[in-house]
Amino acid sequence: MSASLSYAIKYVRDMDEAVKFHTGILGLKLRFQSPGWSEFETGSATLALHPASAEHPAGSCQLGYRVADIERFYTESTSSGVEFTSPPITLHGQRIARFKDSDGVECSVSGP
Repeated sequence: MSASLSYAIKYVRDMDEAVKFHTGILGLKLRFQSPGWSEFETGSATLALHPASAEHPAGSCQLGYRVADIERFYTESTSSGVEFTSPPITLHGQRIARFKDSDGVECSVSGP
């Protein structure tokens, strides 16, 4: 089963400054802005900004993938030894699971 990159979350120190940089310098089209979450249109994947925290320091990123069948992905990946930090749950109207990649970094996967 193949996955596609759905989004990247970049954790930022200052939301207003980060939005200004991404729109003014990089020319990205702003889809939505708030103090806790901002999104840009970047083609097939979304770039989202989120405030940094102790768990997610400024400059770090988290990747999100999309698959056609999240339950199958979860079953097959678990059987292959992938460590999931959260099984598939319904969140914001879609099924989402969280897992650790080969470097132990948490990623998410979503699907219908």
